[in-house]
Amino acid sequence: MKNILTLALLLYSFVTTAQQAELTALLKKENVTGIQLIYSKKGETTQYSLGLRQAGTTQAIDANTIFQAASLGKVVLAYTALRLHDQGRLDLDKSLLSYYPYPRLQNEPRAQKITARMVLGHTTGLPNWAGYPLAESWKTSALHLQFAPDSCWSYSGEGYVFLQKTLEHLTGKSLEQLAQQEVFGLLKMQNSSFIWQSRFDQNAAFGHDKAGQPTDVKRFAEPNGGFSLLTTAPDYHRFLQAVARGKGLRPATAKLLTTPANDANRCTTPLTPTDAHIAWACGVGLAATSHGPAQWHWGDNGDFRGFFMTFPDTKETLLFLTNSANGLRLTDDVLRLFVGPGQYQAMQWLSEEK
Repeated sequence: MKNILTLALLLYSFVTTAQQAELTALLKKENVTGIQLIYSKKGETTQYSLGLRQAGTTQAIDANTIFQAASLGKVVLAYTALRLHDQGRLDLDKSLLSYYPYPRLQNEPRAQKITARMVLGHTTGLPNWAGYPLAESWKTSALHLQFAPDSCWSYSGEGYVFLQKTLEHLTGKSLEQLAQQEVFGLLKMQNSSFIWQSRFDQNAAFGHDKAGQPTDVKRFAEPNGGFSLLTTAPDYHRFLQAVARGKGLRPATAKLLTTPANDANRCTTPLTPTDAHIAWACGVGLAATSHGPAQWHWGDNGDFRGFFMTFPDTKETLLFLTNSANGLRLTDDVLRLFVGPGQYQAMQWLSEEK
């Protein structure tokens, strides 16, 4: 028995060493400065923290290095909204303007039709961003629909901000307070926040452009459900495991994260063969992969990019965060390295977007 255990440990060590070597080679090939990656299957977890917090220094990334999660924060906002739905505070199919008369939509009569379900499924008809969302002028800029509500799929950070402002109005709490109450505290995500925390100064990653040059560390002063989540891969992996188990949600509500809310037929991209493999749930993408059904989402703040894909049937999760504009170039290779050869559809679908 002892010999079998020793052999198993040696084999595991060999596999992880080979994976790390290949992952390191991928980072070099795609000019990605640093990564936190977690792969788990049926409770067994492999974790890597590789590269540098800032190119040109010796500051190594570790498991507690703070990354911008970008749009992966949208999934946290979606989960928060579903928690409030279970508490009877949010009807997913009621006009959001009936809860809160969002000033930026006061001259857009079609916006009366927008519901939380449309926001979560990206069918509001709103643009991704009407302006640079860190500019002071953006906060009061007029917002206009590009498409009729619930007519087609069009990715929208503005929609998520609209939902965020509605939830803040309903509860009298900021998104940061709500997330701490409904998500971070519940799941013991101690290194996660939608706003900058002074403790992050000790171990935060810098962003990097496509040439691999450092950009900066953005210290978000206000929470934005579309892009301002700061977290670590261990924290966010804990969140994904909770989502996979439906923790904190009623069973019927948890199913909203695994069943299509719409077909994700894009407003500006003609149908392609890949569309048959993609749909959208209430807060996450769905993909019919060669490895089985999957949930997925990507994050892109320009100089920080990340991705996750979870496989309910095999209880597998792959998550990575990078501090690089080149981070998403890793996706298909990393999926094949950890999950196995196959067609995963998500990156092909994103590449087709017009």
